[in-house]
Amino acid sequence: MVISSYSEKAFARYGCEVTGYDFDSLLDSLNGTPCPKDGVVYKAEEPALQNRSVCEQIKSNLFGGLPVQLGYCNGHNIRLNCLEYHRGSEFIVASTPYVLLLADLRDVENGKLDTSKVEAFLVPAGKAVLLYETTLHYAPCTAAGNDHFRTVVGLPRGTNVGKPDIGRLNGEDGRLQATNKWLLAHADTNEARNGAYVGLTGENIVL
Repeated sequence: MVISSYSEKAFARYGCEVTGYDFDSLLDSLNGTPCPKDGVVYKAEEPALQNRSVCEQIKSNLFGGLPVQLGYCNGHNIRLNCLEYHRGSEFIVASTPYVLLLADLRDVENGKLDTSKVEAFLVPAGKAVLLYETTLHYAPCTAAGNDHFRTVVGLPRGTNVGKPDIGRLNGEDGRLQATNKWLLAHADTNEARNGAYVGLTGENIVL
């Protein structure tokens, strides 16, 4: 699979670079968080990240004053597996390079997305990006020459925490996997075997 740079024009469909902030203290705290060698660990809100002064700037400036949670997604991954989306943008900055596998929510047809529409982008260590609400994404992938990734993840507060008890009103409701998290899983994944909505067709991409 071709891996493009996040600085190329194709990335503009999915997100943009975040500049003007000093993320050094945030990345220092990130490097103290758990990082498995096999698999991925995610924590929606981490006090060591949340208490850094730059978090207030992220809330007030980047998210326009909305309540924001800063957590982490660390580990080792080389597979697409699933794609998710949220109501609201997602902020990411990392202490390692990493690869994002992305697609456009508007390419989903009848609740399905062919994985041939997925694109890969390499983001260098220390660079921050904002993924738009219409961007399908999931756990980052490990960049070539590295054995892990460490990313700070910023989202509207409450995202991925618990799951609302809803009555299904339409097809999208069947994709709701957690609070503010709609998921399309590939059939060949643990998520699908555990009951997640199977919405990805084609190859389960492996980098």
